[in-house]
Amino acid sequence: MRTVHEYTTNLIWTGNNGKGTTAYNGYDRSFEVNMKYKESIYGSSDPAFMGDRTKTNPEELLLASVSSCHMLWYLHLCAVNDVIVTKYEASADGAMTEYSNGSGSFTSIQLNPVVLVANEGMIGKALALHAEANRVCFVANSLKIKVNHNAVIRIEGTRDG
Repeated sequence: MRTVHEYTTNLIWTGNNGKGTTAYNGYDRSFEVNMKYKESIYGSSDPAFMGDRTKTNPEELLLASVSSCHMLWYLHLCAVNDVIVTKYEASADGAMTEYSNGSGSFTSIQLNPVVLVANEGMIGKALALHAEANRVCFVANSLKIKVNHNAVIRIEGTRDG
């Protein structure tokens, strides 16, 4: 059986400085994203594209989406495979190539999770489950590029953990 899940967001451009888009340099790239029952996200384009560096840009939102989807699947897989995770943190790095026509695309995404597990016997399975999480992550499966990961697994309560 196939289940379809639907999601809704509302995007509002907040950068009209009084003259709309009458000039390329005359408007702000700021926006607000709203979702029912959640706090708003305030964003802008990347500073390289005349955006506000103090606001979240779409490229960062994409990395956060991929990284959080991977984490949620990973934690699920650990729970059902008797791997006890006590801490999970991850940085995510992405590279976007801008083409001569002004368009662009992400050419690489690297997730760098650091995971603490309850004991040494869980390390092998904990490492292997990252590949499985990568295969089942809804967001990663929706991208046209491969999402790579470089996981570090440490043992809770040790010098490294």
